[in-house]
Amino acid sequence: MGTDRHSSVAPAAATARQLGLMACHRCHQLCRRADGPAICPRCGAALHSRKPNSIARCWALVIAATVFYIPANVLPITHTTSLGAVQSDTIMSGVIYFIHSGSWPIALVIFIASVFVPILKILILIGLLISVQRRWQWRPVDRTRLYRITEAVGRWSMLDIFVVTILVALVHLGALANIAAGPGALFFAAVVVVTMFAAEAFDPRLIWDGMEEIDDGTH
Repeated sequence: MGTDRHSSVAPAAATARQLGLMACHRCHQLCRRADGPAICPRCGAALHSRKPNSIARCWALVIAATVFYIPANVLPITHTTSLGAVQSDTIMSGVIYFIHSGSWPIALVIFIASVFVPILKILILIGLLISVQRRWQWRPVDRTRLYRITEAVGRWSMLDIFVVTILVALVHLGALANIAAGPGALFFAAVVVVTMFAAEAFDPRLIWDGMEEIDDGTH
């Protein structure tokens, strides 16, 4: 008889935790659990079967990122001075400007990297946290892959900050033209950094803890 790959995985003989094995969070050395404080023999870091307070720390960081996301998109990210006239632009106003000027590819890149990816990453982390707390056994492989993708692409949301930094550094023409970073840039950088820390705080092995109940025959 076949098994549904979307709802369960093949039971393993034993998990690493059941065998008393732990991976170092710093250097990824596989170590055996010992009596007393567990220390990695390679780098000297403390060993834990799961990241301590992973869910609580990730929730705190996700909530902080959600709070920062609002002013990051509402407040201006740049202040442009040209011949005495000052113009303030948010992320979305910049996207709209490129759309009206016919630069659809640039507008699409900025929208995806600066608007879509940060909010999607927050929503994915919230979904993973809820699934772990409720001990869902649905698609553990897909959820793990989703986490890995989220962890990898999060840093690319810094694209807008890189552009603002370059413009601020290059455009200093006194009264003729000048570009300065707005408060939105600070909040946006905070969103990207905090979501990166949130992804780092989350322990994907928690996704598989619910599957051990299946392996042990308990439902």
